[in-house]
Amino acid sequence: MRPMHPVLFELPGGIPVRAFGLMVALGFLVGAHLLWPRALAEHGADPARDPHRAAAVSFWILVGMLLGARLGYVGVELTRLAAGGAAASPVGARLVQAPWEALYLWKGGMVMYGGLIGAVVAGAWSARRQGLSLPSALDTGLACGFVGQAIGRVGCLMVGDDHGRVVPEAFERLPFPVTLRVPSAAWLQANPESLFPHELAGRVLWATQTWMSIGALAIGLCGFWLLPRRRYAGQVALTLGLVYGLGRFAIEVFRGDEVRGLWFGGALSTSQLLSIPLAVGCGALLFASRARREDLRRGEVRA
Repeated sequence: MRPMHPVLFELPGGIPVRAFGLMVALGFLVGAHLLWPRALAEHGADPARDPHRAAAVSFWILVGMLLGARLGYVGVELTRLAAGGAAASPVGARLVQAPWEALYLWKGGMVMYGGLIGAVVAGAWSARRQGLSLPSALDTGLACGFVGQAIGRVGCLMVGDDHGRVVPEAFERLPFPVTLRVPSAAWLQANPESLFPHELAGRVLWATQTWMSIGALAIGLCGFWLLPRRRYAGQVALTLGLVYGLGRFAIEVFRGDEVRGLWFGGALSTSQLLSIPLAVGCGALLFASRARREDLRRGEVRA
């Protein structure tokens, strides 16, 4: 299967509508649509202010997601530039010469992990500023956010980003979404917006983009299942963080796009380095809070 369409269509004036940007925007809208009624039901107390508070939090989540994703990409490229020079990162070299291009979001270049971190930080800051309970806001926000990320990850597939390694011959016949076949060299030549390297034309790869999309959806649905069953505020956020960190670390083993940044002689990727403290930190906090019980209606904690 070859579901790759980096540019969906062009608007009048030759303005391209890129699949990645459209799917990320759609993912945000779906996540926000899921978040608003749940946030208002849990935190609502002032009908005059609450819709505005929900809108403010959603806005800052969007800002944090975009800035975090872009800064993550810039950071990876500058790190590659420092390690291997301009040959290792032409993008990094260009950013050094023209640093203002770091703000050119419309040119593409984003790191999903950076977007996740940025969205969480900005959303948490805005939630506190709006007087919302931070642990409860993170519980609800992450459950909705992972559903949105599942949709955004479809954009990665459509542009050929975040692809997997070449599949061993014995597994080449496994169907999509386990594997995918890179389009032909002629197709890649005719579609320069695709991020698949030309040397992989016609090869069968692990479909890691779809794994991450399906995984994010599963994590989000798990969050919705846990929300009414949580024993204390923050438990859902910690659980989802632990599961995401472990899952992302495992999927990275099958990734084949070295542009994402490799460390310790290629032993770990940038995402794996971020996944380790995320999983360990969330796991440790869950263990430390294993006996905690909280009346979420009154905010009373029972040992």
